[in-house]
Amino acid sequence: MPFPLVRDRPPTSREPLSRPIAQRALLAVMCACVVLVVAMVAAINLAVPMLAASALHPSASTLVWIVDTYVIFFACLVIPGGAAGDRFGRKGVLLAGLLLFAAGALLSAVAPNVAVLLISRAITGIGAAAVLPNTLAVLLHAVPAERKGPTIAVWASMTGIGGVVGNVGGGAVLSGGSWRWLFAAAVPIALVLAALVARVAPVSPRHDRRLDVPGALLFVAASVALLLGIVQGPESGWGSAVVIGGFAGAAALFAVWTFVELKVEHPLLDPRLFRVPGLRGACLGMTTVFFGMFALFYVNASFLQYGMGFGVLRTGLGIIPLTVPVILGARHVGRLAQRIGVDATVALAFVFVGAGLLGLSTSDAHTTYLEYAAWLVATGVGVTLALPTLSAAIAGSLPHAQAGVGAGLQATTREFGSALGVAVISTVLTARFVAALPPDVREHDPHTVAQALATTTRTEDVVAAFISGADTGFRVVGVAVLVLGVLVVVQSLLSRGGRTPAAR
Repeated sequence: MPFPLVRDRPPTSREPLSRPIAQRALLAVMCACVVLVVAMVAAINLAVPMLAASALHPSASTLVWIVDTYVIFFACLVIPGGAAGDRFGRKGVLLAGLLLFAAGALLSAVAPNVAVLLISRAITGIGAAAVLPNTLAVLLHAVPAERKGPTIAVWASMTGIGGVVGNVGGGAVLSGGSWRWLFAAAVPIALVLAALVARVAPVSPRHDRRLDVPGALLFVAASVALLLGIVQGPESGWGSAVVIGGFAGAAALFAVWTFVELKVEHPLLDPRLFRVPGLRGACLGMTTVFFGMFALFYVNASFLQYGMGFGVLRTGLGIIPLTVPVILGARHVGRLAQRIGVDATVALAFVFVGAGLLGLSTSDAHTTYLEYAAWLVATGVGVTLALPTLSAAIAGSLPHAQAGVGAGLQATTREFGSALGVAVISTVLTARFVAALPPDVREHDPHTVAQALATTTRTEDVVAAFISGADTGFRVVGVAVLVLGVLVVVQSLLSRGGRTPAAR
């Protein structure tokens, strides 16, 4: 079956939680942890205009690194985080992750310069990588077999809701006037959640699997090299040594990573797992959906503030239409998939996400918010259809002993797609923005709206150039989502008649 539904797995040596109240409390706490770490991915986008105009004076590429450093470490270390939970205990690693997240957020709030801010963002991302996979692993251990499917669906929907909570909550916090408050607000939340986890989360059995440290380091290095090539393109030039070196280094490092993973006794992520068509297609599909969604989050915050004149709080609230389908429709996706088929459900998800992004690309300074919100709803429908369906496909493709790694794989595809989405759309936006500026402004070589406004009083021309860049970015990402969606669905249909090898 190309996109397998979740398999019931045999219970572990410890019985799942038997009391419904205890199960609901555990689900609520685990979901809150997911919302926190995913919300931080989205909330920082609201602070981009503030950061651009701050005393840090970041360049366009530096702004992307401030956003993406958290996401890169989150994405690249989330599988090691899951594996560490399998090896050392999921509850303990989850608690350590929340405390590390709080420490990184506190350091971000007091960072005196860009270098410290980037380091603190990396620390926060490492903490998030320890949190996310172990929330699902704890849940899969604790709930009875008949509740695993609905539990995965609820957990998966939290990743979408987390993005929206980050926008709304981030907007409320940032309305106070400083980007530093965003990080400061995350500290007590993480500490409270750590206390709740210590109280309600059960201790799960450990699995004696060595951690693949070389594999983790190679994956981080390869991902950083890839994003370096994408992000530095507009400023350094696509033919520069930095950009070419980044892409070449990424290709070499990913090749070495594959070789190492094939040889090591206990690989972090066995490349042979991707022989399973359902797992391979679901991972590409998840990466694609988050590529589109977080590209939207990155541009949406600046578009509403620069293009429509919204304040930061109103901007955070402006993303709410995206959440309506997620909140109302997530629990019905499973029944829809059973009725029309998983392949058709996934195809519809890509159509809605791609069409929503292309619709947003038609927005300009004269577009009403009602029109803009309608395209957000369309995108939200696609996200709602995709998240539970693809999450179930990934989770159902791996054995129970690798629950942490499976959850980590889901998170890696999400966060890697998020990082790529931010990097790609910011690259396209910056290139088009600079090209659309008036010649006398462009000669000062500005790469952000704040830099351009510092050289001219013609605000309308600068905003028009930004809108042109945002529209081009939405079009590029929307077309990419549709093309990749076709590849995922076609592969699934072609593999239907083939034999599906079992995951190791």
